[in-house]
Amino acid sequence: MKLDILAFGAHPDDVELSCAGTLAVEIQNGKSVGIIDLTRGEMGTRGNAETRAQEAKDAAEILGVSMRDNLGFKDALFVNNEAHKHEVVRVLRQYQPKVVFCNAIQDRHIDHGRASQLVSQACFLSGLKKYETTLNGEVQDQWRPSKVYHYIQWHDIEPDFVVDISNTIDKKIASVKAYKTQFHNPNSNEPETPISSSNFMESISYRARNFGRIIGVDYAEGFTVERYIGVKSVFDLI
Repeated sequence: MKLDILAFGAHPDDVELSCAGTLAVEIQNGKSVGIIDLTRGEMGTRGNAETRAQEAKDAAEILGVSMRDNLGFKDALFVNNEAHKHEVVRVLRQYQPKVVFCNAIQDRHIDHGRASQLVSQACFLSGLKKYETTLNGEVQDQWRPSKVYHYIQWHDIEPDFVVDISNTIDKKIASVKAYKTQFHNPNSNEPETPISSSNFMESISYRARNFGRIIGVDYAEGFTVERYIGVKSVFDLI
């Protein structure tokens, strides 16, 4: 299966919180989209690996992605080394995405910035012919995505571009709410966390509203880039 977009997240729910609206837009446009979670989120205060796996499955069905997989790295403890990059390269060469989305370049959670660097560096390594990986006993072909974009998470990072998600904001919110153990639930007896407050849940919408306000639409999501954005005409911009 070749994908147009492959979105990576350090934890199940990273993708939904940060770029689900954009993924839903591209799925509506006929693009093939997949999600790779690096860890099972097992170190999270609320829920556990099993509940989060089911929630991730439910969220994927809401978004309508073509595939979702989990690499099983250790939550909060994985490192950006050759062994972990090797596993990401194997996935990149398997699905050959044109575009990769990955975690914020820096963030509150220690896994986010590390995952950002890990995936970005693996995208470069995946394009090296002499770096060998195998799948089902077969040597994989080299592959380098043409674009790597970093979504925005906890920190208010200034975006390099924003995507209009006015028509998919409801699907984004629904995919986030699929993680019932993680976010605001007044009936939950689990400990409170920075992401379980009602304010955090509301922030998903008001951040999207603010990004949208800046470009004159209702809702948007922001991204940062690793190289200049090129357009053939100034009229390509909203």
